[in-house]
Amino acid sequence: MMKKRIQLLLTSVFFLFFLVDIQAQRDSMILSNGDIIVGEIKSMDKGVLIIETDYSDDDFTLKWVEVKEVYSQTRFLITLDDGRRMNSILTTTKSGTLVIENEIGELEEIKILDLVYLQELENKFWSRVSTSADLGASYNKANHLKQINISSTLGYLSDAWGVDFYFKYNGSSQDSVSATIRTEAGGNYRYFLKQDWYILPEATFLSNTEQALKARITAKFGVGRYMTHTNQSYWGLIGGVSYNEENFTNATPHRNSFEAYAGSELNLFDTGDLSLFSTLYIYPSMTEKGRVRTDFKFDIKYEFYNDFYVKGNVDFNYDNQPAVVGNESDYVLGFSIGWEL
Repeated sequence: MMKKRIQLLLTSVFFLFFLVDIQAQRDSMILSNGDIIVGEIKSMDKGVLIIETDYSDDDFTLKWVEVKEVYSQTRFLITLDDGRRMNSILTTTKSGTLVIENEIGELEEIKILDLVYLQELENKFWSRVSTSADLGASYNKANHLKQINISSTLGYLSDAWGVDFYFKYNGSSQDSVSATIRTEAGGNYRYFLKQDWYILPEATFLSNTEQALKARITAKFGVGRYMTHTNQSYWGLIGGVSYNEENFTNATPHRNSFEAYAGSELNLFDTGDLSLFSTLYIYPSMTEKGRVRTDFKFDIKYEFYNDFYVKGNVDFNYDNQPAVVGNESDYVLGFSIGWEL
């Protein structure tokens, strides 16, 4: 009798854990090759889906293009390729389609690849944080040339807005030559509107010895729109106004000016383990006659192991009215190894 009670108790405990496991593993996906994955969908961005499963210590990742069916009772913040943002559960009625709840609460059928971003609404603070750090260095014995490149980023994305901060340092020194130093930092706040429009207040700092620039502090306010936003890339245009404060290391007087600006941002991320990111901004001055500045950035990154990567970058600045005659431009070519979360 006691043996039967123990067996019944063990069976009940096993069944309870089975039910808990089924409840926890509430999301399921069917892939194009017929495989079934059961787990908890965390997010999907830049064409990569992140899933938490019981059978892996680390989160499981796969390309969104490989997913043909999704079944979930979780509510997600989602973005479609036409710029609409909404909260909805996801379910599939036929392969390659999703049924979502649109902005006015009606059920709508969309192609699965029309969904370009999703985030689990129950996620905690740290799951919405992104960060990266890069380091590059070199030394040449012949002339004691020492070079170091450091950069880092920190970002947070909520349901309706996101903030990003960055820092870059490039320095070199060698015998009988003045040290060359370039420092950049900045932060922006991006508030998302309908149809892929957004508002972008931003502040940046730049110092570089090549242009005798002790400090350039720029405050900007712009309005932008993603012209293309898919699971392979996005391309956005932005325009606005900026206020510029400049101090120099030579006798050039302090400057302050108002500028208009226009820019473009391109991000390609469905290129295997490679990703490309580029920005171009042009600043025609409204208060200094004939002055035009340009900022250009290009990053290429290759992920070689988990979250570790190697990166090459080009940073270029141009000013047709510089503090030092003949030094209209300054550029950095960099190579580094980094990690991101």
